[in-house]
Amino acid sequence: MTDPRPELLPDEQFPAAAPEPDAGRRIPLKQVISWAFWDWSNQPFNTVILTFVFTALYLTSDAFLTPAQAALTGAAHERAIAGLTSGLGLAITLGGLLIAVLAPVIGQRSDAAGSRKRWLAITTFLASFAVGLLFFVQADPAFFVLGVGLIAAGSVISEIAGVQYNAMITLVSTRTTVGRISGLGWGFGYIGGILALVIVVVLNTFHWFGLDTSNGLAYRLIAVGCMVWSVVFAIPLFVNVPEAPPAPARRRVNFLASYVELVRDIVRIFRHERPLFWFLLASAVFRDGLAGVFTFGAVIAARVFHFSTNEVIVFGIAANLIAGVTTIIAGRFDDRFGPRAVILFSLGALTVVALAVFAAHDAGPTIFWVLGLILCCFVGPAQAAARSLLATATPRGREGEIFGLYATTGRAASFLSPALWTLLIATLGATYWGILGIVVVLLAGFVLTALVRIGGRTAA
Repeated sequence: MTDPRPELLPDEQFPAAAPEPDAGRRIPLKQVISWAFWDWSNQPFNTVILTFVFTALYLTSDAFLTPAQAALTGAAHERAIAGLTSGLGLAITLGGLLIAVLAPVIGQRSDAAGSRKRWLAITTFLASFAVGLLFFVQADPAFFVLGVGLIAAGSVISEIAGVQYNAMITLVSTRTTVGRISGLGWGFGYIGGILALVIVVVLNTFHWFGLDTSNGLAYRLIAVGCMVWSVVFAIPLFVNVPEAPPAPARRRVNFLASYVELVRDIVRIFRHERPLFWFLLASAVFRDGLAGVFTFGAVIAARVFHFSTNEVIVFGIAANLIAGVTTIIAGRFDDRFGPRAVILFSLGALTVVALAVFAAHDAGPTIFWVLGLILCCFVGPAQAAARSLLATATPRGREGEIFGLYATTGRAASFLSPALWTLLIATLGATYWGILGIVVVLLAGFVLTALVRIGGRTAA
């Protein structure tokens, strides 16, 4: 059968890709598990630091208001807290812009040099170090800028590390197993988040076994614990997973010239791999919706359904457990029916259930326990299927670059859920209206993905 794409002139072609690996090759289980453990090692940063504990319960709390601001009540106090949350959002937004600039070029250069694992090691330990430095963020307004700066730095470095990690999936999977292995990695991550949150709950329940936790020391020690966790559990990957070989015919150029190469490659993808180009854009939208579900889930639980602090953390544990188990299971469906089908089913279910959460905003906490955990059944499968689809659609030897573009496009759309969330709440005056902002992004991602014909797989 002839190639349906137009013949490329020599100067239009991509550099030759690495030979397609044998789909029947046997990959040692030790390598697969070691690769998946990096997701486990990285998850406390997302779960404990970014979502449920450090930023939500410490960095945006009264501890970082002046005494006069902390003494305010009602709307005035809410405005003071909003100053902290907006400061955090600004720092993360600036970090996102830096990711958009750096991620694809670093991925491209690691492809050319065969240095994905080296880059992953450097960025993993730098991100861990940034988290560890949060120990010095004392409970005082003077330390707020240091806190949000370190959070933003950790986010940037962790995202760049994720580019290398995602690209390495082709080293531990074949075309027929990439779905379940991608799901395994995400599942390990969620389960790691569960264990980290359980440890926090135990320490709080026993009041840190008598340790003086004034001046934010409890949260600062949690940050140190996350640093140690990240370093220790990342080690198996560096010991057991091989380095990717340099991509054949990939030119090694200086850093600035890499941007010229990047622009050329984007043009080539648009001209000759159009479905891949449109999937990168569609996934940017729906991944922002998925991020919105987890980012604002704790806020919805606390502010709309009136969960207590401990209930929010326990909900986070349950949410990660459900997400982890369903993601591992969904990997089997990915390999059988194709990642695109898993993404569409998950996005459709998320849209319907999120609308139900909005409709039931006055029904009390029990309904959110049910509907919120149902939501969590579909977030992980969509995330894992997006990664496996991209891995199967990417030309061999270009994984770092394409996953770098994946990170960049994701960051380019990362304002959608927060912006709609903020706009609807500010306009209509109640937190529950923000749920509709997330619904709009999920629905847009569903429609865009439905229009992209890529990654289909015939059922066996």
